[in-house]
Amino acid sequence: QVQFVESGGGLVQPGGSLRLSCSASGSAFGFTDMGWYRQAPGKQRELVATITRTGSTVYGDFVKGRFTISRDNAKNTVYLQMDSLKPEDTAVYYCSAKRRIFSDNFWGQGTQVTVSS
Repeated sequence: QVQFVESGGGLVQPGGSLRLSCSASGSAFGFTDMGWYRQAPGKQRELVATITRTGSTVYGDFVKGRFTISRDNAKNTVYLQMDSLKPEDTAVYYCSAKRRIFSDNFWGQGTQVTVSS
């Protein structure tokens, strides 16, 4: 059973920063791609960023250099450093992880990020 521990969400003013972290467990062989997605009210879930075990990254178009994804393979943990936050970044941010060998994807419970003055 894959489980996640997500942390780091909260309320921040426009222009501020937050760092999200997500630790995954329950995969005997570890995880391949890990990443973050987000979903705002009334909108579809969208890609924020993903990272492979070897450090290759993909970012959503809206990121434009403001966010940085990283991971610690030994801890099965993925991080998302978010800078220059905007009100439109307000959403529930979901961690995802794909199990090695089985290639099935799992989702965390989500953490709320609110950008408001």
